[in-house]
Amino acid sequence: MYKWLHRVWYEGAPFYQLLLPFSGLYWLLITLRRGLYSIGMLGRHRAAVPVIVVGNITAGGTGKTPVTIWLARELRERGLSPGIVSRGYGGSKSSTSMRVDAASDPDVVGDEPVLLAKKAECPVVVDANRARAAQMLVDDGVSVIIADDGLQHYRLKRNYEICVIDGSRGLGNRRLLPAGPLRETIDRLNKVDQVLINGRMRASTDATTVIEQNAIGFELVAREVRRLNGSLTRPIRGFSGTTVHAVAAIGNPTRFFDMLRSHGIQVIEHALPDHAKLDIKDLRYGDAFEILMTEKDAVKLEGTTSDKYWTVPVELEIDPVLAGPWLEQIESRLRSEMAV
Repeated sequence: MYKWLHRVWYEGAPFYQLLLPFSGLYWLLITLRRGLYSIGMLGRHRAAVPVIVVGNITAGGTGKTPVTIWLARELRERGLSPGIVSRGYGGSKSSTSMRVDAASDPDVVGDEPVLLAKKAECPVVVDANRARAAQMLVDDGVSVIIADDGLQHYRLKRNYEICVIDGSRGLGNRRLLPAGPLRETIDRLNKVDQVLINGRMRASTDATTVIEQNAIGFELVAREVRRLNGSLTRPIRGFSGTTVHAVAAIGNPTRFFDMLRSHGIQVIEHALPDHAKLDIKDLRYGDAFEILMTEKDAVKLEGTTSDKYWTVPVELEIDPVLAGPWLEQIESRLRSEMAV
């Protein structure tokens, strides 16, 4: 199904026409929902501290989690106390908010929240009810809330919106779900405060005016590889010329495989559904090749003792000439909201 949808959404396959009636129904539902929020028939929650939303308008991964981690670190360096709310995809559902730390069980709270807690080093709370999660963070004393993947969660009022686009895939065929990858119509980009592009934007008509004029690009860079058992860290270039099994249960596994190949690594691909549960016994491929995986997948396999399993950390790199003024703009707006 994933390969078929990828062909339809991103490779120009013509079968999207079969799904257009369902896209029309989807458009009607999201327009009605958005309208009900705008006229106040659906209630909205205003947190006691400013809220920044990091999200996207396409289905699948775009790099929101690395952006959230980077932003939390930057805000902390500027003297703020950020906290993160997440829905907790991939975890078991709960009727209450749950605090997350590096030792939390990803089967309970989700894989991304555990990764956020490990790398962002700030309070993280998961709850499908993001308003309730935001209140827990306020009670814990944060001064600003970052909502991870909350662009379509209109119940939680926000002071700043960031939309992340995967440059390699762009906006696909620019159709709404399920005929295309869009969660909302493209004009939604005109309403966000900042568009970020993960990697180089593919050459196509996807670059709308708002993207061309206001978007800031960033790269996710891998420099080293770490054994899951913690026994060794080595430069990723040390795997150049070798063959590995590459495991990715993320929204866009191709990006991970291509990144490894860019370092001269021969890849045997194992693309799994986003947030798929992993068991070490399912990753025994009966040969001597090392097994590399994303950080999001690695948190599901903590305690693995074998030397064959490695994770590939990535860090967000962004032009400081562009990022500096943008971060100052965010800080200025946040502090202005705090003073009200």
